[in-house]
Amino acid sequence: MKNYIKLFVVSLSFGACIDAFPQSSSAPAGLKGGMAQVNITPPIGSRLAGHFYESISTGIHDSLWAKAMVFQQGRRKFAFVFCDLIGLTPAISASARKMASAKTGILFKNIVIAASHSHTGPLFYGFQHDYFHKKSMVAGIDPHEKIEYPGFLSGQIAKAIVLADKDLVAVNLELGIAKEDGLSHNRRYYMKNGEVVFNPGPLNPDIVRPAGPIDTDVGILMLRNVQSRKFMGGLTVFAMHADTYGGTEISADYPYYIEQTLKTQFGTNFISAFGLGPCGDVNHIDVNKDEPIYSPGNPVKFGSRLGHTVIDEVPKLKQVVKPTLAMLSATIALPLQVPGKAQIDSARTIINNLYAAGQSGEYVKRAGGEAGDFIKRVEMSKYISLAARHTSVQVEVSVFRIDPETAIVGLPGEIFAELGLTIKKRSPFKNTIVITVCNDKTSYIPTKKAFTEGSYEVTNAVIKPGAGEMLVETAVKLLKTLMDANGRH
Repeated sequence: MKNYIKLFVVSLSFGACIDAFPQSSSAPAGLKGGMAQVNITPPIGSRLAGHFYESISTGIHDSLWAKAMVFQQGRRKFAFVFCDLIGLTPAISASARKMASAKTGILFKNIVIAASHSHTGPLFYGFQHDYFHKKSMVAGIDPHEKIEYPGFLSGQIAKAIVLADKDLVAVNLELGIAKEDGLSHNRRYYMKNGEVVFNPGPLNPDIVRPAGPIDTDVGILMLRNVQSRKFMGGLTVFAMHADTYGGTEISADYPYYIEQTLKTQFGTNFISAFGLGPCGDVNHIDVNKDEPIYSPGNPVKFGSRLGHTVIDEVPKLKQVVKPTLAMLSATIALPLQVPGKAQIDSARTIINNLYAAGQSGEYVKRAGGEAGDFIKRVEMSKYISLAARHTSVQVEVSVFRIDPETAIVGLPGEIFAELGLTIKKRSPFKNTIVITVCNDKTSYIPTKKAFTEGSYEVTNAVIKPGAGEMLVETAVKLLKTLMDANGRH
């Protein structure tokens, strides 16, 4: 493991401890916050992400947004942006961070950009995008790409940060972690034949038990304007795939209905940001019920319930009276799988044959699992993707300290629930909120144990076994460093 870790501190800054203050009338000295949102919806007719076949958007159910939160204590500023997208590339996030940093003075490494992992947002990077884009080109034009989306997206993300920075006002931060134990389910199951299967289908008699845990935490961070005493906006973090809607309409999925629910309580100007918790192996499908996997009612049900969970928790939220804002980041090299030339050549032939056979969406309509040629498409796509990559990938881990009891961890990729829970268990902070798909989608990040069991997430993962545990160790080290630095200003 030591051969792959290249750990170094990128930025470390500390605020000053502030005495307690009356909750009803004042804020910690120098503590400011701002929120803003910018539309990032692609044109109708763009490709949709989250599939291993070509899916074209036919309408807009609800718009997609980049929602920025900027915090300032003294001269130090920090920014988070939450985007209604399946993921981000390092190039896009870096471009946005550079632009925002130049215009606001916020340090590059003090900016974290996260994706909600919505499967009804645009497909704009990766092997799938490149394949369909090249295939659709006629006279140098792809009819499904009416704009250069990566450039547009970087600019809009930077704009959201700039707008939030311009609207900084004195704020109180209110924090809490609620529980929601009835919505999410580990989607990997041990079967009677000894195999582990992803989404084995509702009421499947061969299911023995789930192959992993879920994370029931609902992380909540609310920003209250000191002058008006009203909530400006907030962040909700929950660990469940944003893949409940289906269909071909552009949508943020259930996070949209979290926002709609919160707006009914806190006003139409309330900005609701959503962060995806560790759910690489967790979704909404309850195999004990014979219910549609995808339906228009799903995001309404899940989003409104989470919204009400937040509303119910608000009176119990703890106000941050001694903020010590600081961010610490580290970059590590995660080892990648390296397919052989024969595997890559075979993959290119198989993929062309599979796509030439037409769409392959039937597995979604049936069980949402490993039906038909789905796994073969996943595996072959991975080999082709890896052919263009090096033997390792540089990824960033970020930790943001809010006060001596609370920290937020930002991780790249789709992290398995068990890895996120391990970070929380080993964290020296009383409250630790883990957000995934930050700055880079990277890959599925399974546990070592899951790699021995196989199934979809392992087949799709481009990293080697142990990479997830490396991320855990890095996050815990950063958390301990920030905890040790508490009180030294």
